[in-house]
Amino acid sequence: MGIFDSIKSAIFGPAKATEAASASAAPAGASTAAAATAETRQATATGTGPGAASAMSQVDVEAVLGGLAAKNTQKLDWRNSIVDLMKLLNLDSSLSARKELAKELHYSGDASDSATMNMWLHKQVMTKLAASGGKVPADLRT
Repeated sequence: MGIFDSIKSAIFGPAKATEAASASAAPAGASTAAAATAETRQATATGTGPGAASAMSQVDVEAVLGGLAAKNTQKLDWRNSIVDLMKLLNLDSSLSARKELAKELHYSGDASDSATMNMWLHKQVMTKLAASGGKVPADLRT
């Protein structure tokens, strides 16, 4: 699994888990139709049903990251910093990991200019999260 896949899994995973828990919470006396609807929601939330792609588009990246940041003891500026974003997701944020992410995302600039590379990486990650079905505000992608 690549670094971007780890980022995507760390963000989309908690959102899917939350959806799955709410979908499986059908009341004990629910009708067959309601149970079928709950099963459909469960399959969609876990990425196994026919509406799996549309469920992924419902992942609010900003809300997931904001929730993680609220629980974190460090004040991390994930909205502007690729290092802080990776730290928030408990991923390796070292220069070598960021250079590997840059290779993975086809960065064509000078990797020794880490400040420029970091800004590019942050925008690329946000753009790719949006392209992968995440809801990402435009100000984080441009």
